[in-house]
Amino acid sequence: MASHPSIFENSVFINCPFDREYKPLLDVLLFTLVKFGLHPRIALENSDSGQLRIDKILAMIKESKYSIHDLSRLQSKGKKEFYRLNMPFELGIDFGSRNFDKSLSGKKFLVLEASDYNYMKALSDFSGFDIKSHANSPQNLINSVRSWLITTGKLRNLDTGKKIWFQFNEFNQKIFDLKFGKYFPEFPETIATEMANEEIDLMPIPELIENISLFFNQTKKASPS
Repeated sequence: MASHPSIFENSVFINCPFDREYKPLLDVLLFTLVKFGLHPRIALENSDSGQLRIDKILAMIKESKYSIHDLSRLQSKGKKEFYRLNMPFELGIDFGSRNFDKSLSGKKFLVLEASDYNYMKALSDFSGFDIKSHANSPQNLINSVRSWLITTGKLRNLDTGKKIWFQFNEFNQKIFDLKFGKYFPEFPETIATEMANEEIDLMPIPELIENISLFFNQTKKASPS
């Protein structure tokens, strides 16, 4: 059974890597979704040690009309490193939910890759589906999500990808200024900069999403009516 309609219709389940290299892509993904009035759902939103991670994922899948699955980190990089299977595993659960639960039959997916057709080497059963490539570029990721929301989500009158990218950089600058102001002039500028950047890097996902929402609320209020 899906969640309350108003929550379900605006929720986006995000299945992606959580490594440091992927963080710039995750940040811009969250920013883009919040900008368009959607509610990102991601495993890192809840750190309750008493709940199994797979149970969190199952709940979020059932509560989300939309899903974004990024398969760009499937391949191992080192000799003794295993393939990273969490992403295709969660994609399989999500795809199955749409087919085996009538209340979830209207779910919509966006599947992302770093390079065209790379996923087929590890997930051949998924060949033939429309996969978007972002080439590990935040700007390409914005364009892929925006295009998907127009064609699949049926949203209209969305800002261009370039405008979203400029807004994202403006948001990052405002967050840095806010964090930097906490430490300067109490500390030398170089140390204050380092501490501000560290605090931003370690910001929990719920706090990041709240800051993005606040940014857009303030931008809306500052815009001429």
